[in-house]
Amino acid sequence: MRTLNQWFDEYAESHQNKTNQALHYICVPAIFFSIVGMLMSIPTDFITNLFGLNNPYLENWGTVTLVLLLIFYLRLSFGMFLKMLVFSIICIVLNYFLGQKVPLLYTSLTIFVIAWIGQFYGHKIEGKKPSFLKDLQFLLIGPAWVIKKIF
Repeated sequence: MRTLNQWFDEYAESHQNKTNQALHYICVPAIFFSIVGMLMSIPTDFITNLFGLNNPYLENWGTVTLVLLLIFYLRLSFGMFLKMLVFSIICIVLNYFLGQKVPLLYTSLTIFVIAWIGQFYGHKIEGKKPSFLKDLQFLLIGPAWVIKKIF
């Protein structure tokens, strides 16, 4: 398995342009956030019956998926795991409150589409294909790369 720095080095090869990087700083977290929102929109009767906690922050498909993703980050780096854990918690909480005000599924889908348009525009400017076309694991590296750049 590659190290986190090896992943980042390879990811950075197609993210050299400053405009593309700026778009990624906005769009990658937005995509992550929107996917969590879409997952939280899936009915949770199975999870609620399984755990019986009746806690909307814990008993949703977004949280279940994030727990699995966090294992990926933990295998790469404990520090990155902690950063992604904090970001994941923020996504869960904000999506919960967003879902109280607007239809979460449709709002998440809108954010998702707009953010991907921004991503592809950034790669058009860069002149290089997105990394995930080479390896789907880069869809998980992108958020970590942005978190690293921000911190």
